[in-house]
Amino acid sequence: MNTEKDFSPLTPNIVRALNDKLYEKRKVAALEIEKLVREFVAQNNSAQIRHVIQTLANEFALSLHPHSRKGGLIGLAACSIALGKDSGLYLKELIDPVLTCFNDSDSRLRYYACEALYNIVKVARGAVLPHFNVLFDGLSKLAADPDPNVKSGSELLDRLLKDIVTESNKFDLVAFVPLLRERIYSNNQYARQFIISWIHVLESVPDINLLDYLPEFLDGLFQILGDSSKEIRRMCEVVLGEFLKEIKKNPSSVKFAEMANILVIHSNDLIQLTSMTWMREFIQLAGRVVLPYSSGILTAVLPCLSYDDRKKSTKEAASACNHSLMKLVTPEDDEDDEESQTKSSPPGDGTPSKKEGDLNGKSNLRISTGSLVYSVLCSSDRSAVTLDLDGIVQVLDRHLHDSSTGMMTRIAVLKWLYHLYIKTPRKMFKHTDSLFPMLLKTLSDESDEVILKDLEVLAEIASSPAGQTDMSGLCDNSDSKTVLHIPGGVRDGSFYLTGSKVTDLSPSTPSMNSYFYKFMINLLKRFSLERKLLEMRGAFIIRQLCLLLHAENIFHSMADILLKEEDLKFASTMVQTLNTILLTSAELFQLRNQLKDLHTQESCALFCCLYRSWCHNPVATVSLCFLTQNYRHAYDLIQKFGDLEVTVDFLMEVDKLVQLIESPIFTYLRLQLLDVEHNPYLIKALYGLLMLLPQSQAFQLLSHRLSCVPNPELMRTVEDPKAPVRDKRLAQPHIDYSELLQHFDRVQSKHLEVRHKRAGRFEHPDRKL
Repeated sequence: MNTEKDFSPLTPNIVRALNDKLYEKRKVAALEIEKLVREFVAQNNSAQIRHVIQTLANEFALSLHPHSRKGGLIGLAACSIALGKDSGLYLKELIDPVLTCFNDSDSRLRYYACEALYNIVKVARGAVLPHFNVLFDGLSKLAADPDPNVKSGSELLDRLLKDIVTESNKFDLVAFVPLLRERIYSNNQYARQFIISWIHVLESVPDINLLDYLPEFLDGLFQILGDSSKEIRRMCEVVLGEFLKEIKKNPSSVKFAEMANILVIHSNDLIQLTSMTWMREFIQLAGRVVLPYSSGILTAVLPCLSYDDRKKSTKEAASACNHSLMKLVTPEDDEDDEESQTKSSPPGDGTPSKKEGDLNGKSNLRISTGSLVYSVLCSSDRSAVTLDLDGIVQVLDRHLHDSSTGMMTRIAVLKWLYHLYIKTPRKMFKHTDSLFPMLLKTLSDESDEVILKDLEVLAEIASSPAGQTDMSGLCDNSDSKTVLHIPGGVRDGSFYLTGSKVTDLSPSTPSMNSYFYKFMINLLKRFSLERKLLEMRGAFIIRQLCLLLHAENIFHSMADILLKEEDLKFASTMVQTLNTILLTSAELFQLRNQLKDLHTQESCALFCCLYRSWCHNPVATVSLCFLTQNYRHAYDLIQKFGDLEVTVDFLMEVDKLVQLIESPIFTYLRLQLLDVEHNPYLIKALYGLLMLLPQSQAFQLLSHRLSCVPNPELMRTVEDPKAPVRDKRLAQPHIDYSELLQHFDRVQSKHLEVRHKRAGRFEHPDRKL
């Protein structure tokens, strides 16, 4: 036992009482120690004071005997009370043995340790702050203690320590933050509660600027926000709310760049709303500072846009983030590409090197569970903010490829692509070859709204001046089988080559870039491979393109491509579709008017271009002649119908043409029936259609219309070559109608040959563009 040793200046009675199992006797010994130490203080005998403390610590508090440890703890507390304001000189010797007892297996002893430390801290007050970290470390462990008495004692000590920190201006925040960053990743709910309470206290102290160190522990806060305990989540929300208020008040001192990517990695349902709210504020407050992190932000934001009303708040916050981030992208982001930065920028001008720029392609901040691993490219390290365009495009492309992506997310992705092509066209066209196939595939989407946005993007690609590139450069990779290549057969069509650029035949239409023709080729190819798309959405897609890219360009190019189409059945179907759109769609009003009066060489050239492809469908060709008021040629064509293979489908098309003649589109044609003398071939052509039809409703309709023609005697034509020309279309100098008829015969002969082969062999010929 300790009583056998010499513990002077402690008397044998004091030593015996300290080792006693009864608390009352140990308390009497503590009073004697307090009296003894006071005498030493009065004598200014620091050596004896230190000797007493060391004896109590080593021989009692750290003893193997539990009662001795209890006596040592109460003795150390008595020393602190006796020392009063001078206890600060001996705090390390007083605190260390007490903290060691925090780890004791005996819960009663841990409670006595709390009590002893409470008395030591209460006397020392602000003098304990240099030892705050070890006190905090010990308390964080007791916060999760299973014994309720120990936990209650630790809470009293915790409140005392908080009061001291709050009233002091000497708190060492720099030294404390590393410990906070470590302990904030605890999974114990009580420890988390303890951490949150301390952050809340420190954040409320005016002299402590915790906001400067927020990036160090923000990730941990968001992890705590995902805790299963509602009470802990509520506490964490309060703390985060206070920080957000401070951020709004002092945005200039906030390290947005260091915290941006911390927010994007938290997609847990419990914390997503808070992270989106923070992200929205960051984007609005920091502006272009967050641009290098846009790919990560979009990765977090885009999926939230497809949430239903159960997550309405998160969806609205994500939508605000998306809108604000999009507004940050400006034309200045298209000014300097990487090559000009690396070659022409002088050293030290603030432009990042290629190596630095590469960091922007990936997430600049990586966070591992339980610790933070920073790889931050801070805005303060560079004079200009760089848009992470490659990263953004990669994220957008990934969402387009993902079949599980929601409709609203797909729409947002397409809006982003359109916005980037508008604001940064030069840089975006570097990605066009990789984006183009997926944009074409998106035309098969179930949503009309998605298709509309997709068409806007494709139209911008096809018409942007930045896309006007050298054709030889685009097609120089002969081994590549990319769908963007133009087949050689196209080059001798209605588009001419000026140098190496594609030039529209008609100077009256807006010029398209070199991607336009490729778009038309691949759109037709997609219609050919996916007939359901043509049937269900073909007309819708083409009508929208006519609005976006000018109808004459669309029809001119498609007719030119179909002229070389080897799958004749598809060519006929496609011509029928285009013809129906031309004759019925409101979007084609201007083009119909242009064709109705072939006054210019350009309009005649357009008619001839359409005619040559329309020959794949005889009835469509006749309707085109009706539209352009080429009535004699229409009559000549109908005369040739007797040599064609008349099928049920053929008669159905004639039936539809009769219905169209009765529509408002052909009002002018019906009125021309009043002028029998000048439109004899119109009447003969209509009678020709009537003779083709079986006794059907369409037959009755057309027959009734023709019965209304005044004075049938005037239908006779004068065959005298010296007689004046009555049909105003016969004198058109820009059109060789004989050659057009010969072309019609050749095309229809090919169709007849293919039909016979198909009927005989039960196989379809391969089609290629």
